[in-house]
Amino acid sequence: MLLIAGATFWAYGPCLNGEFVWDDDAWTVKLEGLFESFSGLATMWRHVTVLQQYYPLTGTTFWLDYQLWGFWTPAYHVENVLLHLLNALLSWRLLKRLAVPGAGLAAAIFALHPLMTESAAWITERKNVLSLGLYLGALLSYGRFTGFWGRPSEGAPGQSSPEDRHWGAYVAALLLFTAADLAKATAFSLPAVLLLVAWWKRGRLRWRVDVLPALPFFVVSIGLGAVIFWLERTKLGASGPEWGFSWGERCLIAGRAVWFYLGKLVWPADLCFIYPRWRLDSSSLVQWLFPLAALVVVVALWLLRKRIGRGPLAAALYFGGTLFPVIGFMNAFFMRYSFVCDHWSYLSSLAPIALGAALATQGARRLGIARPGCALAAVTLALFAMLTRRQSAMYRDNETLFRTTLSCNPAADMAHNNLGLLLFRTGQVDEAVTHFRKAVELRPDSAHAHNNLANALRLTGSAREAIAHYELSLKLEPANARTWNNLATLLACSWDPSIRNGKRAVESAQRASQLAGGSDPFTLGTLAAAFAEAGRFQEAVDTTQRAIELASQHSNPQLASALSSQLDLYRAGLPFHEPQPVPAAQQPR
Repeated sequence: MLLIAGATFWAYGPCLNGEFVWDDDAWTVKLEGLFESFSGLATMWRHVTVLQQYYPLTGTTFWLDYQLWGFWTPAYHVENVLLHLLNALLSWRLLKRLAVPGAGLAAAIFALHPLMTESAAWITERKNVLSLGLYLGALLSYGRFTGFWGRPSEGAPGQSSPEDRHWGAYVAALLLFTAADLAKATAFSLPAVLLLVAWWKRGRLRWRVDVLPALPFFVVSIGLGAVIFWLERTKLGASGPEWGFSWGERCLIAGRAVWFYLGKLVWPADLCFIYPRWRLDSSSLVQWLFPLAALVVVVALWLLRKRIGRGPLAAALYFGGTLFPVIGFMNAFFMRYSFVCDHWSYLSSLAPIALGAALATQGARRLGIARPGCALAAVTLALFAMLTRRQSAMYRDNETLFRTTLSCNPAADMAHNNLGLLLFRTGQVDEAVTHFRKAVELRPDSAHAHNNLANALRLTGSAREAIAHYELSLKLEPANARTWNNLATLLACSWDPSIRNGKRAVESAQRASQLAGGSDPFTLGTLAAAFAEAGRFQEAVDTTQRAIELASQHSNPQLASALSSQLDLYRAGLPFHEPQPVPAAQQPR
């Protein structure tokens, strides 16, 4: 296993010195206020809406990281890879205890398979790798309790009596499962998996021996699952027209997603951070072939269970059952971008990998080709390690992530938008405009995309077009204070006299200030500039003075200094106007 550990760290080497990328800030820098005290840690556990999702155990690990090394990202990446490696070891242990052939090969494939890269290399998916480790620990403890692998006194695997059980192992399993659910809700499937393993090992389920001990696990699963489902729809916004699928369309998504993940496990080519979201057509016979084929396979495995054993059916049911929340039947926020996502298959991939490794191992033994089989396995693992190394490199920084995404999915509007923002902030405005135009083109109903394009156009001197996109953004999202403020700034402070409109600037700035609560120094500064453009200089002076006081209270000396310079203009009866932007071709290099 030392060889596999070394190969795993080599494969993930390109990301280990990487920065925080998209969504990492939701679990790190945005939580700095909670990280600074024990009361913040307690808040994570007491209030279900404080974190991006109610995963307080995951939040606790990031709290500990902050105490140890602040926001030094290499430590975060190393931890994720270590947790992933631990999961591979635990899966090896579990499969070996369950007497599955090729357990070591399965663990090595899981450790090095490029489909797992998103979970291990993306810091925000700490929740994924942490939850799976606890999930596997719960399975190992429950297996000891219920006798999935037998005891010397019983003589046969999978046989035990209620009087001869390790109740300490049962309590440990329940605690580990609860912890796994508090790390990420995908662990909800464990109670059903406990019954599935019992059926696989024994051929039947018994109420007192199998079902009754699993009931407390179902209570935890349903309770926490309901909270997460509610948060996904209310806080994260996984509701509305973008998720208004019919039952038939959800079946089409699920059927295709199952085969998609199996295909990527067998042939992990063209992996992408955001896959193209395919078009749904309930009238298409071809699209219905995907769910029908999945159903046929399950029925065939059931009918053949006495000839080929229950293992293949158990693996198929585990795969489909653990994927259930993320294949369309329930709303997930990321589905607004894509119906499939690599990290959604992390837990589910264990079963098909284990089944494939078992079949390969048994086949090599029966055919008497153990040595060639080992050589083929080594080549496959080396290839997986190289693909994972290439895949992990895109998690070094945001620009690499989004450029790599667009190279495999040019229609990824979120990648265009975020790359545009990154370029905009680093002064590469012309290229930013190109990406913002493509985000608007792909998602014309996005207020955020129109606002971002308008901001970039404003800096390139295309003020009239910027105003048009601000107006479109406000039609789509009329309660956005930032967009009202941006429009007011352009109308009040543009270098171009034909663009300035004091009366309209005041109306827009007042709306922005009202939406911001009336005590935001930034929007008040814009309101003051609008008053000055409208010739209402005393109101401009009074508003600026208030804005300076609030900026000082909010510990924003830069804003206070800028407002003080503008105050001198207003006292002299002069409005504030921005300088004419310099075209990129004329900027000094």
